[in-house]
Amino acid sequence: MQSGSGVWHCNFGQSEKATPGRFWKIGEYTALKNGGASLPFQNSDILGRKTTRGFVVEIPMEKGDNFYGFGLQFHGFNQTGRRRFLKVNSDPVTNTGESHAPVPFFVSSAGYGLLVDSFRYVTIYPGTASETGSSDQRRILIEIPNCQGVDLYFFEGPAMLDAVRRYNIFSGGGCLPPLWALGNWYRAYGGSDQNHVQKLADEFRQNEIPVDVLGLEPGWHSHSYSCSYLWNKNLFPEPETMVQKLSEKGFHVNLWEHVFVHPSSELYGDLASHCGDYEVWGGLVPDLADNTAQDIFSKYHGEKFVAKGITGFKLDECDNSDFKRSDWSFPELSSFPSGLDGEQMHSALGLLYQKTIEQAFRERGVRTLGQVRSSWALAANSPFVLYSDLYDHKQFIRALVNSGFSGLLWSPEVRACEDGEDLIRRVQTTVFSPQSLLNCWRIPNPPWFQTNTEKNLAGEEMDESTSITCIVKKFLTLRMSLIPYLYAAFFRYYTEGLPPLRALVLDYENDQPTHSVDDQYMLGDSLMIAPVFRGQPARDVVLPHGEWYDYWTYQKFDGSQTLHLDVPLETIPVFVKSGAILPLADPVQCVKENTIFNLTVYCFGSGAKEITLYEDDGISFDYESGRLNKLTISQNAAGETSVKRDGTESIRYNIREWKFIKE
Repeated sequence: MQSGSGVWHCNFGQSEKATPGRFWKIGEYTALKNGGASLPFQNSDILGRKTTRGFVVEIPMEKGDNFYGFGLQFHGFNQTGRRRFLKVNSDPVTNTGESHAPVPFFVSSAGYGLLVDSFRYVTIYPGTASETGSSDQRRILIEIPNCQGVDLYFFEGPAMLDAVRRYNIFSGGGCLPPLWALGNWYRAYGGSDQNHVQKLADEFRQNEIPVDVLGLEPGWHSHSYSCSYLWNKNLFPEPETMVQKLSEKGFHVNLWEHVFVHPSSELYGDLASHCGDYEVWGGLVPDLADNTAQDIFSKYHGEKFVAKGITGFKLDECDNSDFKRSDWSFPELSSFPSGLDGEQMHSALGLLYQKTIEQAFRERGVRTLGQVRSSWALAANSPFVLYSDLYDHKQFIRALVNSGFSGLLWSPEVRACEDGEDLIRRVQTTVFSPQSLLNCWRIPNPPWFQTNTEKNLAGEEMDESTSITCIVKKFLTLRMSLIPYLYAAFFRYYTEGLPPLRALVLDYENDQPTHSVDDQYMLGDSLMIAPVFRGQPARDVVLPHGEWYDYWTYQKFDGSQTLHLDVPLETIPVFVKSGAILPLADPVQCVKENTIFNLTVYCFGSGAKEITLYEDDGISFDYESGRLNKLTISQNAAGETSVKRDGTESIRYNIREWKFIKE
């Protein structure tokens, strides 16, 4: 094995030519701090062998080791002793490991992380009796099918969070979204036309419902399954004028699409010789592992859309499914000009698609944040947030908690709701997530007008609409006050690999109760969120060690206990860690290029504390060359406050008021 700044590379046999590590530029080892602990086993303890099925690796483990990660997992949390079959599948129905964003990376409580550098459907057994010897001797088994060898990357701890951070930096560092993308998103009715979209935007501004992004669903295409990538001129006769008018009102436009190219598309002829040998929905499957195909697809999007004001895309159906029709996607037996087969392409396609679209924005010097239905390993620096057609709220929260282990971002988007209570509980969750998103493609009127789909379509307002609207508006407005705090968290993701949202066990590994908590999480360094579900009048909240303050009442609680809390509909349990500085902005309706946030700085608890905010233009990549301000806000042990700004860029934050919370 070969080491570099806390990362160990191990090779067995003949590696495949197409792997995540070979496809994407991995982070420079020099960006990683030196390792803090050696691996808990010797090189000779790691065994590899060729089998008739592929390649197998065995790694020792100790009794009591716990394992987390494996991508976007909906059905399980602590994965110890569970067989993980890491296959791309949009409809995972049980706890098998399948997901539309599985990742062959996990972290162990023994103090390391492990990446299997493969696009194959890897199977991992984290805790299996040894092939020979005592039944008490357990090992991690890893099977990679259809290959002659494999590369492994180990990431040192000593804590699991250290290993996760090294993995994210190794992936190129976490993504930094444009500032506007941290506001609220609203996907419009699938049957919208140009007038409906403009009317919806006007209603948001008139009613002071803060929204930054309006998303258009498949109907904007002249043909959508497969895609033409051409405007439907019957519904959108003047798309460029519409985009311009929406931009003037502070709205960014995001367009739905998928990667399968219809014969009517202007891309069809150029891509015909750069695609797989099976079609999907009568459209080509471009080989985005081929540089030519990638350039054709990216440049088209750049010229036709990015250059004309479109600021993001929703990349749908780049996942696979075993439980839908056989024509849902291409078969595993497919082959592509780049040399990938169908199995590898199913694993790679989501991330290849993300990189292709991101290229269209980077070539024009502007950032984006989009949505995507599939991802794989080394995705941390990709500016896309995962979503799903599944809709169980508890599973959404578990996926949210799991996402931080594997360099993924996940949005528990608001879609179909049972009633007003369900709507509010889901809104409360999404505003405390990486992407605050309401997906209203099924209904022409906002869900706070009517949650029932048929009644919404008929224009029938629900009786409790006024009270529901008030609570929804409260939380969407709260999201806007969190933007400076969230932007600082994403900057740490970019520079240090620290996930902006993460399971409690990553921050409080030595607190035994956190090892199984899959319905609470840290948002940034200071906020702990405990979502509530429909029909849940109360819930238990685990407080790790230390002191915690109720976000709403400022009541102080000692940690290392479990609270049983009543949860009225208009609130969600949120706790602030003692010793935190929390900068909250006066809410705005949207984030513009010249927006200056007026801050109230809250200091929780006694003792010295500090937070660093970042000021840049919020849209370009100039920050990569150091064009930004670092605004350090601190309080010393004596209670004296200070503000230090390093840099010469335009001011983004103005401190209006200080508040000190001690009891």
